[in-house]
Amino acid sequence: MDFKNRIPLEELHETVTRLKEELAKVIVGQQEFIELLIVALLADGHVLIEGVPGIAKTITAKLFARTLDTQFSRIQFTPDLMPSDVLGTSILNMKTSSFEFKQGPIFSNIVLIDEINRAPAKTQAALFEVMEEQQVTIDGKEHKMEPPFMVLATQNPIEQEGTYALPEAQLDRFLFKIKVEYPKLNDEVAILKTHHERKKQPLELINSAINPAQLATFRAQTRDVLIEEKILHYIAEIVVKSRTHPHLYLGGSPRASLAIMNASKAFAAINGRDFVTPEDVKQVVKPVMGHRIILSPEREMEGMTPETVIDLLVQSVEIPR
Repeated sequence: MDFKNRIPLEELHETVTRLKEELAKVIVGQQEFIELLIVALLADGHVLIEGVPGIAKTITAKLFARTLDTQFSRIQFTPDLMPSDVLGTSILNMKTSSFEFKQGPIFSNIVLIDEINRAPAKTQAALFEVMEEQQVTIDGKEHKMEPPFMVLATQNPIEQEGTYALPEAQLDRFLFKIKVEYPKLNDEVAILKTHHERKKQPLELINSAINPAQLATFRAQTRDVLIEEKILHYIAEIVVKSRTHPHLYLGGSPRASLAIMNASKAFAAINGRDFVTPEDVKQVVKPVMGHRIILSPEREMEGMTPETVIDLLVQSVEIPR
């Protein structure tokens, strides 16, 4: 029997495939990383990318932005960066004797924040409003961001001197925290080979695969993906259990439940389905929950990781049939 979706997802599926093909011209491996970036884009979420230096975090984010026919800006976070350097400031116009707002680099569609944990707390806090409400309030006046708006932030987990850990309220505003690992041997050989043979700069090889109008349509289709009540109960039970888990000091908030639901819908959509399965939930629960939970001091001293606890949480909840 032929199965037909309620929602026409063929164009979305083709566009995602084309986007992956564009990135594959330069990026070797990292399929999960790229897939999660696409899921976050469709779910209208922000992404925190964590990994040691030299594993293509920044270049992947830049190339990903290049596949979208939108504005792109990059902000290098440093210890002396001020909130006004990010958001903008009011400047006196001598001709009119009035203050005019000069937009900062945050006013773009895709914003890459490199080494977000290098800036002090007051500069990190400047991102709270814009990441949650997609607007900036300066001198009592609201300035709306043009859709789409997505923040891609990178951080290095190793070199902690001169860094400022992101507060929980900031971490909670990221849909995903993606941990990028070292490439495998075959991928490393392929990286060396492509760099040796490449004649053009990476950015020159990438073409745009999606425009803002298409993205708005795809996001609307993603929101319409069917999710049954038993799947909603499954998501809620995982998150609620995290709040009382003996290995955790802090569990997931209702924002975590919403993030799992929205990401699961996007994951289903890019796989050509108009309904969510428990497998979709399992695929996104670690990148959604990993940065939102805090281990108890005892478990942290034992070397346990948040991912281990998330596995235990998922195993403790019955899969809906």
